[in-house]
Amino acid sequence: MKAAIDAYFDRVRNTLIKNLQQLVAIRSVKADPQPGMPFGPEVAQSLEEVLRQARELGLITHNHEGYVGTVDINELEPSLGILVHLDVVAEGDGWTKEPFGGTIEDGRLYARGATDDKGPAIAALFALAAVKELGVPLTSGARLILGTDEESGSSDIKYYFAKERPPRHVFSPDGAFPVINTEKGGLRTSFEGLFQEEAALPRVLSASGGYRVNVVPPVAEATVEGLSLAEVQACALAVSARTGAEFVCTALPAEGSVPRVRIQVQGTGGHASLPEQGVNAVTALLDGLVALPLADTPIHQALRGVYETFPHGDYYGEAAGLKMEDELSGPLTINFSILEIEPTRIYGFFDSRTPLCATESNTMDVLERKLAVYGVQLKRSGFSPPHHTPADSPFVQTLLSCYEQYTGQKGSCNYSGGGTYVHGIEGGVAFGCTMPGVDPRPHGADEFVILDDLLTSASMFTQVIIDICGKKA
Repeated sequence: MKAAIDAYFDRVRNTLIKNLQQLVAIRSVKADPQPGMPFGPEVAQSLEEVLRQARELGLITHNHEGYVGTVDINELEPSLGILVHLDVVAEGDGWTKEPFGGTIEDGRLYARGATDDKGPAIAALFALAAVKELGVPLTSGARLILGTDEESGSSDIKYYFAKERPPRHVFSPDGAFPVINTEKGGLRTSFEGLFQEEAALPRVLSASGGYRVNVVPPVAEATVEGLSLAEVQACALAVSARTGAEFVCTALPAEGSVPRVRIQVQGTGGHASLPEQGVNAVTALLDGLVALPLADTPIHQALRGVYETFPHGDYYGEAAGLKMEDELSGPLTINFSILEIEPTRIYGFFDSRTPLCATESNTMDVLERKLAVYGVQLKRSGFSPPHHTPADSPFVQTLLSCYEQYTGQKGSCNYSGGGTYVHGIEGGVAFGCTMPGVDPRPHGADEFVILDDLLTSASMFTQVIIDICGKKA
């Protein structure tokens, strides 16, 4: 079948790319719900666009109350599910291409969602169409499941699977090749400290940074008073040199005779599961604030304590007492995602991806005690278990065989810090669409997908459908 599959995708290549460009043009970021649109009108528009494309390809579609869409190849009971999502994170800053333009340069298509997860969704859609077009006899069905809330908690899939049973075999092309059979657990929660307002100077009047828990914060800013612009700039220069973040300091109108300075920090965004690949603007800002000669007040003591717990560049939680790893799932990672500081309050939200050996006792209990010393309380929530499917399962071996056939590369199973839709689905794994050694910058500026790799992925998915659904399970 390989020659026939490759010929099909050579023939439809331009149509597949055009359909992807139409899809990435929709800014499907979660918004306030409307009737029939639980995640806002643009997410709903994105779902309807894919369902429209599916009908044009002769496939069977259904919209499940705006939460999920399904595309079936036939009327048979599906034994294979391909789980993708159409919602995206906000574009953020730092783009050199139009975030929703679908620009193609040097074989890459640039757009928010190009790789996470609209490109893979279109590849899977055309895989179903390929099997139908090639007339391959099937003994069971294959279903593309189109989610719409993966980036904000996956309430879409919870809704859908409360009504529909998952197929026996499920993979999600929301990761990397060859196969991700182990996904870390998570500790995603907040902390807060409340204090009496202190007028002692110098002080931090306000600070903020980050906008989403699963994104390395690309920007942050603060306002300090009681220090001159020259004093703050000298500190910022040193902090910029050691963190890699860019600092811009601006004098604000004084409050009486008290000078005020705004500090703006530009880092580099990225996915929270790979914090070492970004430059965290929040922790860089905290590095700068604690380096200033602030008044010795309880809130500033707490500020220093928070920074000592989450220092810049400590991607593995060593300072927090959380450093750990195991052979199957690798090291714990941590991303300080969101910061808010007011004269009487410090608030933070972080995202830690935890290995199989992590428990509430050796993560949450440890962090709770450490922050309490500084008058900061950890919220006891947000611990989720890891996901693991044995590498020797027949389904995983089928996927690895297809990967080897279409790439000529040796297949293997790997772990990921990024949770996918199959997290918690028994026997589910992530399969594609990113090839080894490629960083398509999901959640970052200039996210892209390599078009040749996307077409190869679509060919592989087609073969998987044939291998799983073309014979009795």
